[in-house]
Amino acid sequence: MFSLWRKARRENSAASRLLGSTSLRFALHGWQRKPNLPKPRNLPLFPMGRIVDNAFMRLFVNQLTVLDFSYLDSIQGLVGESWQVDVELEGGLDEQGMVLDFGDVKRQVKQLIDDSFDHRLLLPADYSGLHTSGNELTFRLQNGARIRHRGPAESLQFIAGPEITPENVAQAIHQALLPSLPWNVHTVSLKLYPEVIEGPWYQYSHGLKHHCGNCQRIAHGHRSRIEIQRNGRRDEALEKHWAAAFHDIYIGTEEDMVAITSHDDQTCFRFSYTAEQGDFELELPAGRCYLMQTESTVENIARHIREMLEQEFPGNHFVVRAFEGIGKGAISETSSG
Repeated sequence: MFSLWRKARRENSAASRLLGSTSLRFALHGWQRKPNLPKPRNLPLFPMGRIVDNAFMRLFVNQLTVLDFSYLDSIQGLVGESWQVDVELEGGLDEQGMVLDFGDVKRQVKQLIDDSFDHRLLLPADYSGLHTSGNELTFRLQNGARIRHRGPAESLQFIAGPEITPENVAQAIHQALLPSLPWNVHTVSLKLYPEVIEGPWYQYSHGLKHHCGNCQRIAHGHRSRIEIQRNGRRDEALEKHWAAAFHDIYIGTEEDMVAITSHDDQTCFRFSYTAEQGDFELELPAGRCYLMQTESTVENIARHIREMLEQEFPGNHFVVRAFEGIGKGAISETSSG
């Protein structure tokens, strides 16, 4: 009996090696493993209740993470964005009776997505107006405007294709995930999508030079809702006004603006600073910039909007809820004193 068990174990190890060496190809619904060799026969029962099941099951995790990033667009220029990420894994059950442990999905898959795509400037690698040289890049819009960026390599991510779309970014995430997939995972599907926002919202980019994490990168951004209460009631007109003011805008700190330049008779602002991750520089049309005296944290943005409203409407009581991406933000309220 013991010799039969050892033989079964050897056969199972061989089957695992065959599955682990299979090739991969991209299908419309995700990445699929297609074995080059015949599918191994049903695997035997392991001692101590360990079972490997070849029947495919699907595991899903909705809103696994949120990508807060900026990207370059040939029409809009520099755009801040926030996308939720849903993931679905299909495969056979492993020795634990799982496709993949939820803890591993959240730890490994989420970490790879966050490390490689979150808080970065995403670039359409196949766009003809994108030119790179060392750690500098130039991006020309269809209207002739120009955006220049300089920074460490980890602040950027190149995405295959002429434009940044959820589908192109999902494909790039697929490619990054492939080396770490366990042998039993047959298909991985990703869905990237923005939050459904009822009411006004805006998209902005910024950089926080004093931040100890990835927010220090000079061009990352968010899609954010805004809520303004005036004397105890929502004021949608004011919300629409500020959403329009911050539409596809770069919120820069005045002390970081080091030069006013010109390109094709268009005034440009150049921002530059040194942070923990390195030297950063960004130059873009002045009409796409909004200057603040403070760092553009969401706390300071909420306070800035409130102070501007109080100057315009003295004697009114305001509560400003400024979001930073999805589900988080800051509240600034008129002092009762």
